[in-house]
Amino acid sequence: MEKKLPTYGGQAVIEGVMMRGSRAVAIAMRDPNRKIVIHTEELGGVYKSRLIKIPFLRGLIGLWDALVLGMRALTISANLQTGEGEELEGATLYLTMGLALVFSITLFFMAPAAAGQLVEKYLHLNAWWGNLVEGIVRLFLLIGYIWAIGFMADIQRVFAYHGAEHKTINAFEAGVELTPENVAGQSIEHPRCGTAFLLTLVLLSILIFSMLGPLPLHWRLISRAAFIPILAGVAYEIIRWTANHFDSPIVRLLVRPNLALQRLTTREPSLEIIEVGIAAFEAMQKEEQALIA
Repeated sequence: MEKKLPTYGGQAVIEGVMMRGSRAVAIAMRDPNRKIVIHTEELGGVYKSRLIKIPFLRGLIGLWDALVLGMRALTISANLQTGEGEELEGATLYLTMGLALVFSITLFFMAPAAAGQLVEKYLHLNAWWGNLVEGIVRLFLLIGYIWAIGFMADIQRVFAYHGAEHKTINAFEAGVELTPENVAGQSIEHPRCGTAFLLTLVLLSILIFSMLGPLPLHWRLISRAAFIPILAGVAYEIIRWTANHFDSPIVRLLVRPNLALQRLTTREPSLEIIEVGIAAFEAMQKEEQALIA
């Protein structure tokens, strides 16, 4: 029987943590005076619809909404740090997200596809080898990009908040009292992390694209873009399944690469940062309880 885990998830933001439950989301942030500020709101109606229960489709819906929530959380936190009152919303929000998606798709899908095509043409390799080279380039681009940005001071602090998010959720799921000292002793890794999703998506792309035959460059690029929603839906279901079967030694072995990559996107948080993670989680739970009542 499948083990049902809580639907809690999180995301690091600038000087803060966003925690999402099944009904509400909360953002806890440090203001310039180091005081913790809380922002809570009810999740959109999509989480109450039947669509969110359909396998593969629910992954796409959840991921898109996570992007929206994450972008808004980053904006709210950034505004708190700078003292600006305007929030990113409406057309501006979706335009910003669209540009970010175009950049990501170009860097991690189109550029490797073009590299694979060049390898086939100038090294006179068959399509299978060209697709394999494409996948390897995509994998190294992902790891290299995460590794490179990890040297930035601001990103290192965001990664510390990411670690606090993981530790807080791990502590809750282990039934540990949420105090900074208790949470600090928890693992910095979590099987439902977005980093695990990204690596699973890339590894799936290597497998699927390697099985495609030779294609002209324009069809190759079109196929990569067309497959992204399919790969994302499958990757989401894989992450969901492995998280629900994490007690299995075989599953733990399979997800080791995912957990290893999280070492690049997390840092050991200080007790001060952990306090923010706990505040976000408790605020989210309180908001959910109020909505149920």
